[in-house]
Amino acid sequence: MQREVSYGEAMRRKYPEPIVIAISRDSQGKYNPITLGWFMPTSHEPPMVAISVAFARHSYGAIRGSGCFVVSFPSEHMKEETLFFGTKSGRELDKLAAMKTKIQQAKMIDSVLLEDAVVNLECILKAELTTGDHAIFVGQVVAAHVNADAALRRLYTIDSHYGMSAVRPV
Repeated sequence: MQREVSYGEAMRRKYPEPIVIAISRDSQGKYNPITLGWFMPTSHEPPMVAISVAFARHSYGAIRGSGCFVVSFPSEHMKEETLFFGTKSGRELDKLAAMKTKIQQAKMIDSVLLEDAVVNLECILKAELTTGDHAIFVGQVVAAHVNADAALRRLYTIDSHYGMSAVRPV
């Protein structure tokens, strides 16, 4: 039997939740990562994905300004970075440098890949949709990369207090 509750109470039961890190170059030339819980594939042909970013976030302007972004699926070894990227602002610091994150240059867009991630998707911005206090950015995937370590596990958020855990791919 179902009982009616507030939206907030219902959403606290959504965990575990996949998380991603989106990276875009800001107007100062810094590559800025942000951890996001709202990501989804939207098309197979052409391959497209969507991310949702709050208007108040530094990454919102960076993605709009650069017209491209990378979506990285963080690995089990990236807990500290994933939490840092989601709780600190790129307006105030260079998050990749602060965490000494291993990166490599993207092949098709002006961005970087996270070397320790399970997957990196290079995306060109194709559409934007306003949804309340967030924008949904739709990107066409122009290059995809996987980690050489096929046993690497992807990181998930497991509770509303920034708890994270890895899961093994099937």
